[in-house]
Amino acid sequence: MTALSGLLRARRSVRAFLPTPVPRATVEALLAEAARAPSGANMQPWRVHVLQGAALQRVVQGAQAIHADPAARAELRAEYLYYPEHWQPPYEARRRELGLNLYRLLGIAKGDKAGMHAQHGRNYSFFGAPVGLLFSVHRCLTQGAWLDLGMFMQNLMLAARAKGLDTCAQAAWIHYQAELSEWLDLPQDEMLVCGMALGHADPEAVENQLHSRRAEVAEFATFHDD
Repeated sequence: MTALSGLLRARRSVRAFLPTPVPRATVEALLAEAARAPSGANMQPWRVHVLQGAALQRVVQGAQAIHADPAARAELRAEYLYYPEHWQPPYEARRRELGLNLYRLLGIAKGDKAGMHAQHGRNYSFFGAPVGLLFSVHRCLTQGAWLDLGMFMQNLMLAARAKGLDTCAQAAWIHYQAELSEWLDLPQDEMLVCGMALGHADPEAVENQLHSRRAEVAEFATFHDD
């Protein structure tokens, strides 16, 4: 339990990675461990596309080119909303706190749209990680499968931390469903849910000093004991 508690506290979203390669065998071992996640009726609905080497660079180059082109960027379409269209408390405050703290570390001033755009664009390099992961589910499946995928991803992130690796889950890739389907010849019956960067954190990168605050248990848990 002590070891597990340490992993839970050590896992965080890393936004700058070293180019140090991660062997394919290591990635396969991590995925095998993650696959011990529970799923409804043992459906194991997760699909994972692992990007390394030339395939990774092809995707990064294509996505960054679109991100740099306002006209091309305007054509992007996500198939589902990750964030709400209308924010309410406390979610908006938490989101703002995270963004402000990250930009403060990076020296990006409030209103610096160019700086924010450039930082957001780093999503599309997987923050420099040598491994990019894309997660999808079959289109015939419903919300339960997405819950199962989330547990699979948490397993993966904890397994990576146990091996000295770091991760960053990325919803930003959902806007590139059509483009990724073309670049990687993804099956049309798969729906992209999110991406993830995997690799060795850059200890010198200032953004990796970010530690997001977590709400106290009393803020989100209600105990019914009568």
